[in-house]
Amino acid sequence: MKKYISVLFIVFAITSSGCKKNYLELSTNPNLPIAVTPGLLLSGALAGTASVLNGYTKANSGNYYTSYTMYACWIGYLSNSPGGGALQLVQYAFISSNFDMWTKIYLNLSNYNALGKSTTEPYYLAIDKIMLAFNFEQLVDNYNDVPYTEAFSASLTPKYDKGSAIYDDLLKQLDAAMVMIQNAPASATNPGTSDIMYGGNMQNWLKFANTLKLRIAIRQSNLTAKAAILKSAVAATSAIGYLDSTNPATVNPGYLDSDANGGEQSPLWMNYGYTQSGSAQTNNSSYMANSYGVNFYLNHNDPRAKQVYAVNPSGNLVADPFGATVTTPAGLTPSRVGPGVLQSPTMNAIIMSAPEALFLQAEAASTGLISGNAQTLYNAGITASFENLLVTNPDAAALAYYTQPNIAFPVAGTPAQQQKAIIVQKWAALNPYGALEAFNEFRRTGYPDDIPLSVYPGANAPNQITRLYYPASEYQTNAANVGAEGTIDKFSSKIFWAK
Repeated sequence: MKKYISVLFIVFAITSSGCKKNYLELSTNPNLPIAVTPGLLLSGALAGTASVLNGYTKANSGNYYTSYTMYACWIGYLSNSPGGGALQLVQYAFISSNFDMWTKIYLNLSNYNALGKSTTEPYYLAIDKIMLAFNFEQLVDNYNDVPYTEAFSASLTPKYDKGSAIYDDLLKQLDAAMVMIQNAPASATNPGTSDIMYGGNMQNWLKFANTLKLRIAIRQSNLTAKAAILKSAVAATSAIGYLDSTNPATVNPGYLDSDANGGEQSPLWMNYGYTQSGSAQTNNSSYMANSYGVNFYLNHNDPRAKQVYAVNPSGNLVADPFGATVTTPAGLTPSRVGPGVLQSPTMNAIIMSAPEALFLQAEAASTGLISGNAQTLYNAGITASFENLLVTNPDAAALAYYTQPNIAFPVAGTPAQQQKAIIVQKWAALNPYGALEAFNEFRRTGYPDDIPLSVYPGANAPNQITRLYYPASEYQTNAANVGAEGTIDKFSSKIFWAK
């Protein structure tokens, strides 16, 4: 099957990632994979993960969209600009050839598979396991059942594994990776600068793996049959700790403000920002502020409003509702992605942010899955978001925000009330770079519970999208296995953990 990539294709993928050449140029001849070192494979694979989460792709229809822009629109962050964007988003008319995350993620997984075959060094192998788990979680969250046990086999028609079973094994793989780091001999080779996420700080990798493990456990919170097993699994590694504002997971291979080699800027900037010459990137003009998102911030006295969204020349925020056919009022420039999100062409690319990690811990503490004070973690998640978005005097501004009666953590509230508060604030913190996670949490919990559907004439959706279709390539090359998954309905077929 074409997506279970050969080493030759892997080399092409890494050299085409558009990042700083001295990190990712593997050899003079890209058709000589034997010249690839574990360090270069690691750098290239991590840069590839950053591009999957933050980058853009040209759809078969000719439209450009960020990898997860569809979720950013469906979850209330962004809207199509008048005359721009992708109609599939607002019409819910997409087919299996649209929104193909499958190929990009499997390609990135193949980068990590090549890394795992290139070395016996424990630190490299541990990072490899962690990032394989990270990517397979994404696949399940997009598609539910996917090839896993045979993904890297010689089979051209790999079988599909159940999403729930994949999640179970990912927890084991993360445990194995953490043990590998903890038991590594003193002579183990540290990846150093080849590790463009943590610079070889293996304690941070331990915490990242444990936070990812916590996310996988919490994602299954609707499955009461797994509750005891998941609680035990989380408790087994809780002493390792989790990510916070001191060690978020971000990648930077040396992004440059350059349009050379297909673009060397940070991938989110390449989507919503500007070219080296100052021209607007394609998605800068294709997508604008969603009125739901703008109104949420403004109605809650939230200074992040003008950090997430850019004001127009008159100093106002202007947004259309998602899927609107109306045009922006004459003379008013629509609001784009703001300066707190688009900080510079060389900004770090986010893999897992501090706010996400802290809100995960807040929910886990509120349910007794881990020890800790849920209110303190909730407040810390908000503060980290204010810091990330460059709000002026972030600590004081966050304090003023989360002490408002309608924002304050409901200490005496029911579990459902506490969960709603946490998930709504996580939604507010991940706009728009964490659209996949915001959408996952919406499907898991139902929060925020007032996300609008498209108002595009004829859309008439019964509810929000529940999942993506398998890509057309699967039906062409692995028809029997994908066919066994049955008919997929975008409005009713659910990921196994969804509410």
